[in-house]
Amino acid sequence: MALGLYWATACLAAFIAVLTLDISRFFTRKNHFDVDGKTVVITGGSQGLGRGLARLLASKGANVVIVARDQRKIDVALKYIASAGRSPQSQRFHGISADVRSPVENARLLEEITEWNGGQPPDIVWANAGSSHPALFIDTPLETLRSQMDINYWAATYLAHATLKLWLKPTTSPSKSGSSDVPTASPRHFIITGSSTCFVGVAGYAPYSPAKSALRSLADTLRSELNLYNGFRRANPQRGPVADVKVHCVVPGTIQSAGLEQENLSKHPVTRVLEEGDPVQTEDEVAAAAVRGLESDGYLITTQWLGHAMRAGTLGGSPRNNWLFDTVFAWVVNVAWLFIGPDMEGKVFKYGRLNEVKLPS
Repeated sequence: MALGLYWATACLAAFIAVLTLDISRFFTRKNHFDVDGKTVVITGGSQGLGRGLARLLASKGANVVIVARDQRKIDVALKYIASAGRSPQSQRFHGISADVRSPVENARLLEEITEWNGGQPPDIVWANAGSSHPALFIDTPLETLRSQMDINYWAATYLAHATLKLWLKPTTSPSKSGSSDVPTASPRHFIITGSSTCFVGVAGYAPYSPAKSALRSLADTLRSELNLYNGFRRANPQRGPVADVKVHCVVPGTIQSAGLEQENLSKHPVTRVLEEGDPVQTEDEVAAAAVRGLESDGYLITTQWLGHAMRAGTLGGSPRNNWLFDTVFAWVVNVAWLFIGPDMEGKVFKYGRLNEVKLPS
C-alpha cells in the first residue's frame, strides 16, 4: 500500500510538472506570429483594443494600417501608434476612414491597402471593429438588435469574405518548370475579435452576445474550410494560393475603455450584479495577452483567468490550444459549473423577486 501511494504521488508530481511546463508554453517556444516587416490591418483601430493592438504590433516591427470612421481620431491614433515603432526609418503607418458595416467598403479598403503596400495584399487582417449596447432583450428596439448584428457580426464577416477571396487566389509568381517544392511563404493570419460572452449567456447582453457567438462559430467553420485550400496548396504548389492561411478568434472579457463607459449608460442593474468581481483589463493588457496567444499558435485565445475557465468549459468541437491544460481545466470547470450556473440563475431570479421589473405594455 505504501509503495502504491509512493508511485501515485510520483505520478501526480510528474503530471503537475508537465502541466506547469505546458501552461508556461515550454513546449511551444517558436514564435508563430512574427510580424516584423509584415503589413497588418486592424479595423476599429483608432481607440480601445484596436489602438492597443496597433501600438504593440508597431513595437514588434509591423507596418500598420488602422481603419475607423472618424478621420480625426485616426490621425491622432496614428501618431500614438507610430511613436512605438521599432524601426521608425523603415516602418510605415496608414489610416483609412471606412464604414466596415458595408461589404463595398470592406472591398475598397483592401484595394487601397494593397495599392499602398506596393501591390501586395496585407499579411495579417484583424477584424476588431465592434461595439456593445447591453440591455434586456424585450427592452431593446428591433433596430438596435439589427445594428448590433451589423457591427459585431456582419462587419467581420464582410471583411473575412473579401480578405479570403483575395488571399486564396492562385499564385502568379514564376517558378522553375517541373518544380514540386511548396513555396515557403509565411502563413497569412485572419483574426477575429470576439467576446467571452460567447461562452455563457448573461442577462442584459441579448443585443450583443448572439453576434459574438456567431463569430466564434464562423471562426470554427473557416478554420475547417481553410484546411481544404491549405491542403490543395501543399499538393499543387504552382497552382495553389501564395501562402497558407490561418484563422484565430480572440475573446477578451471586460476592457477598461471609453466603450465600456458608454456601455454602462445602458447596462441593466442585474447585469452589474452578474459581473461583480469580474476582472477588468486595460487595452494594453488585452493586446499583450492576445499577441502572446498568437505567438504560441493559439486558435481560440482568451486574455485573463475567467476567460480561460469559460473557454475550457465550452470548447465542444473547437480546436485545443494546449491539449493537456485544456483537458484538465475542462474537467475542473465542468464540475465548477454545477455550482456556478445555478448561482448565476439564482441571482437573476432573486433580483426579479426583490425589485420592480419593467414589463412590456
